Amino acid sequence: MAKPLVVVIPHQLGLAEAHRRLDDGIGEAKALLQKAGLSMADASWEGERLSFVVGALNQKVDGHIDVAADSVRVEVNLPLILSLFANKVQQAIGQNGVKLLTKK
Repeated sequence: MAKPLVVVIPHQLGLAEAHRRLDDGIGEAKALLQKAGLSMADASWEGERLSFVVGALNQKVDGHIDVAADSVRVEVNLPLILSLFANKVQQAIGQNGVKLLTKK
């Protein structure tokens, strides 16, 4: 098993606004994943943690997003075969996360 991929995205939104933006962004994320031939099972919130499962190349990728007042921490558990794409995944999470948490 590959080691989890972790991306921390700082923000200045506060806890409630960051949570709201992530919740609103789930639909967009599902649509983007679907266009790429991937699928996202229902994402679920438990407190300030959003857990998700994505299907990719006949593999299941699970992870969670922890929301704090000044940052968002994304942790994704990539199966060994998909860990070859870890840099691309990390880059995509970082770029899209920054857009989501900085746009007005």
